[in-house]
Amino acid sequence: MPRPDAAAPATSIEPAEAGLLHRRIRDWFAASARDLPWRRPGCDPWGILVSEFMLQQTPVVRVLPVWEQWMQRWPRPADLAAESAGEAVRAWGRLGYPRRALRLHAAAAAIMDRHGGRVPDDHASLLELPGVGAYTAAAVASFAFGLPETVVDTNIRRVHARLVTGAALPAPTLTAAEMRLAQELMPASGTKEWNAGAMELGALVCTARSPRCDACPVMDRCAWLNAGRPEPHYVPKGQAWAGTDRQVRGAMMAVLREAESSVPREILLGSMELAVLPAAYQGPLAALRALPAGDEQLGRALDGLLADGLAVTAGDGISLPG
Repeated sequence: MPRPDAAAPATSIEPAEAGLLHRRIRDWFAASARDLPWRRPGCDPWGILVSEFMLQQTPVVRVLPVWEQWMQRWPRPADLAAESAGEAVRAWGRLGYPRRALRLHAAAAAIMDRHGGRVPDDHASLLELPGVGAYTAAAVASFAFGLPETVVDTNIRRVHARLVTGAALPAPTLTAAEMRLAQELMPASGTKEWNAGAMELGALVCTARSPRCDACPVMDRCAWLNAGRPEPHYVPKGQAWAGTDRQVRGAMMAVLREAESSVPREILLGSMELAVLPAAYQGPLAALRALPAGDEQLGRALDGLLADGLAVTAGDGISLPG
């Protein structure tokens, strides 16, 4: 979670108004929330922690099949900790940002070492786990243990901005004013349902580009709608993909995930041609070769994977970490 900007002004809301928002959004959530496996009563804190790692910057529709595969294979922290980090990266597949897989594996090991194999049930201990920042610690504390932690993600920030401040979008980075507003909006009870409800409202109804205002349970209380839906005060910039080092790294990772043994460095760098490509990574390697990446970018991408621990030198080649 970005560090809040302490210079931003505060916004206040009357207790009676906050109470009305709490009731309507929680009632809407109870009736309209998606049936996601990490929300079901049988999902334990480990499943919720795994979901929070996977959902960072990744849509639910892409996370669902991978989460289910992970939970079948590694239903407890002990199961993942017993595997190699490379297997975690391999199973991460094409979710993107694969360093999350390394951090989740490290978190599983820390849960075994420090907490007897059980996900800790307090915010401070969660925050000490590898890969767990302020948002993830608050989300797991709230959704797994029902603790009154203030959860603030992009969807929640957008709901708060439109509903209370009248802005089309929240600030480009989290501000202190947004955090104060989120804390002020927290109900005395039912905080888990409030956090989840505001998040779901932002994901399904109060979306960034095409909000479905007619389906909103608090449409008549929305400051942005009542102001005539003013335009955003800035234009969000999408994250580039095509032609970037991230794209090249992803293509190299696809080769390493499919390979049954180490891959010669020269193959990844495009300086070795094989008469017959190994079947295991023929498709992913063809996709890597199809990218318009020069020698410098290929070398930089591979060096980055090695530096991040997502790949290691294995004999005369490169493989996933052991």
